[in-house]
Amino acid sequence: MKLTIISIILALMFIGGAIIFARNGNKTNTAVSQNNVSIADGKQIIEIDAKGGYSPSVTVAKANIPTVIKVKTKGTFDCSSALVIQNIGYRANLPQSGETLIDVPPQEVGSTLRGMCAMGMYNFSIKFD
Repeated sequence: MKLTIISIILALMFIGGAIIFARNGNKTNTAVSQNNVSIADGKQIIEIDAKGGYSPSVTVAKANIPTVIKVKTKGTFDCSSALVIQNIGYRANLPQSGETLIDVPPQEVGSTLRGMCAMGMYNFSIKFD
C-alpha cells in the first residue's frame, strides 16, 4: 500500500514536471524583436516562424504604413499551423512548409495586433509605434 502511494506521487510529480518543462520550453523567445521587420517597396514586412508556437512572440513595428506578415512554416504539423488574427478577420490553415503572406492595413500608433493558433495555445503580438 505504501509503495503504491509513493509510486503514484512520483508519477504525478514526473508528469507535472514534464508539463511545466514543455510549457516553459515554448517561451524561450519572449524578448521583443525588431530584427524580423524590414521595409521593401513601401511596405513593412514582418517575418514570423510558426512551428511549436510563433517566433518571435513579440515584435515592434512602425505604425501607419502598409504591412505584410510573412508567416514561415517548415514541417509544421502542430496547431500553430491554424492561424487566427481576429483584429483583421484572418483565419487560415497554413501549409506544412512554405510562406504565407498576410496583408495588414496600416495600424495606428499604440495599437497591437495579436495572432494565435486556433486552440489559443500559442500566440504572438505586433506592437505598432
